[in-house]
Formats: sequence, structure tokens, C-alpha cells
Amino acid sequence: MLIGVPKEIKTHEYRVGLVPASVQDLVKNGHKVIIQKNAGDGIFAYDKEYQQAGATIVDNAEEVFAKADMVVKVKEPQLSECKMLNEGQILFTYLHLAPDPEQTSALRESGCTAIAYETVTDKSGGLPLLAPMSEIAGRMSIQVGANCLETAKGGRGILLGGVPGVLPGKVLIIGAGASGTSAIRVAVGIGADVTVLDLSVARLRQIEEIFGAKVKTAYSTIANLQNLLVEADLVIGAVLVPGANAPKLVSREMLKKMKKGSVVVDIAIDQGGCLETSKPTTHSKPTFSEEGVIHYCVTNMPGVVAQSSSYALNNATLPYAKSIANSGWRKAIEKDRGLAMGVNINEGHITCEPVAREQNQPYKPIQ
Repeated sequence: MLIGVPKEIKTHEYRVGLVPASVQDLVKNGHKVIIQKNAGDGIFAYDKEYQQAGATIVDNAEEVFAKADMVVKVKEPQLSECKMLNEGQILFTYLHLAPDPEQTSALRESGCTAIAYETVTDKSGGLPLLAPMSEIAGRMSIQVGANCLETAKGGRGILLGGVPGVLPGKVLIIGAGASGTSAIRVAVGIGADVTVLDLSVARLRQIEEIFGAKVKTAYSTIANLQNLLVEADLVIGAVLVPGANAPKLVSREMLKKMKKGSVVVDIAIDQGGCLETSKPTTHSKPTFSEEGVIHYCVTNMPGVVAQSSSYALNNATLPYAKSIANSGWRKAIEKDRGLAMGVNINEGHITCEPVAREQNQPYKPIQ
């Protein structure tokens, strides 16, 4: 199979779909790989390294899309990229289609088979290709939240870890999945006062076993959420419904009761965000203020720690990319039903039920 990797074009996106080590593995499996010129510069993986791994360097994205049987990316294709996709071509990347009907329509029109990292499941029902970026976003959320709390950034001037004689800042984490747990780990590490909300008592029990008395846990009810929001200096929105829009848990009315200068980092923004007031931002202009609360809603948070992110992502995606390349996507999903869950678009049809439901469109099971 001929596998192509274009340079990412989303604002401040520096990751790359395949790192040189992954290229080497694919080439050893008998496949050909073409890489757009300078695609790996953001992770300091230069064209020479890709050539040494066995890839061929091409000048532009048009050539990648025109030649490749499978296009491997990181972020969802921009509309200009969707126009370059071809019928029968495989697209393997993050898609986050539920809140993006425009992209969904463009992918359907292309006739490609689009496989989304974020809806591939493993044998236990986990999300193995979403997990590494969720972990990075979770860790980053405390870092960027602490920065936004600085007075010069419009925040309350709170040091999350506190100092002797001064109480630490209060962090509320909504959701105890991969991103939420990673956020807990960093918040606890810097000495913040941490509370986590989740709908699963079993998961809250696990959090208590991991972190002990350093973390307070609460079942996610409207009353608990309202009470904790009022006290919080930093709120991390880390909820996820695989493939679907994130639930809007925090209303504008709740936001009005929060402290002025407090900060919300909405990790769920890729799936539409979990606050009524959330809207996508970029690393160029990452924040905005609503009701006196600073919102950080960057849709590609891990893009600015591109080297760590690209290698972590490739560790997870490479086995799937090899399976698709070795067998073709049809045989690959027959062997792995979890991979079948990743097929969101096929031959003009929506094959991911949550996406079809959210967009009120017909659903055609990939089976």
C-alpha cells in the first residue's frame, strides 16, 4: 500500500501523522511511504531522517492526496484537504465529526473511507487511540490553567500550590477518565486543593485508591456541580461521550455564580465543549472571557507539545496503520471489531451512529 503523510495545516498544529520510526516499520512491511516536504519539522524530524527510514519526500499536499492509498494525519482535514480526498481512499486521523456537519458533508462527498482515531475501541471498550492525547491534554490543562490564573492574564492571581500561610487554589475536575485523571495527577503534584466529579462511583473509588486523601471525590449531580463551581478557582471540563457531542453540563447561569477571574479549561471542546459558553479557540488566541470567567478552549491542545504528542500518538496508532496497510481496511475491521468502530464515513454514508444521531442524518452500519 502507498501511504501518504501531508503537513498539518491547522493553526499552530506541529504534530505529524507518522514519525520516522513508524515509517521504517511500514516500509519493512513492504509498503511505500510518501511524506510532504517539511512535514516533520515541528517535531525536529527532518526530511533526511524520513528518507533514511525509507520514505520519499514530495513537494506538496496535492501530490500526497493524489497518490496515496491511505492518508495518515493527526487533526481533522480542513475543508481544502477534504476537496483533495478521492473516492475509495482511506483517511486515518482524528475527525471529531459530531459538532462539525460541514466536515462530515465534505468527507461524504469525497467518497473516502474515513477512520477516526477517537472512536476506535479496544477489547475492554476503551479508546486506545484517543487516550494518549487525552493524557497530554489533561496534564496540559493544569499548566495552562495556572498560567491563565495569573493577574497579568486577567486571572484571580492565584498560585495553585499556595505557599506557607496561604491556602492553595481550588481545582474542580469534571470527569475522571483519561484526561481528568491526568489533570488530577498534575494538580495533586503541585499541591492544589483538588475535587473530582464523575457519574461512576466505581471510578471515583479507583481515584480514591490511587490518590488517597489528596483528592476529594463527589458524585456528579447538578447540586454538587453548582456548589463546587462557586468555590473553584480552576475548572477542568474533561467529560466524554465517544463519538457524540459533549453534554453541556455548565450553563451560563452557573457560570455567573463563579468567582470573577476564575478559569475554565474545556478539554471537551473537540466534541463541542461541556460548557454552554464554550467556543473553539486556537493557540494564537487561546482565551476569551464570559461572565467574568476566563475560558481556554483550544481544540488542539497537544499540538504545541508536538514532539511528545507525535511519538505518543504513533505508539498507539502504528499497529492499526500496519493492520490496515497489510490487509486492507475491510479485512482489518473483520479481524478487529474495535477498529470497525473507528469507521465514521464510508462511500458517502455516515457509519458512526453517534455522529448520525447528533446531525440528524441517516446512519448506515459498516457491517
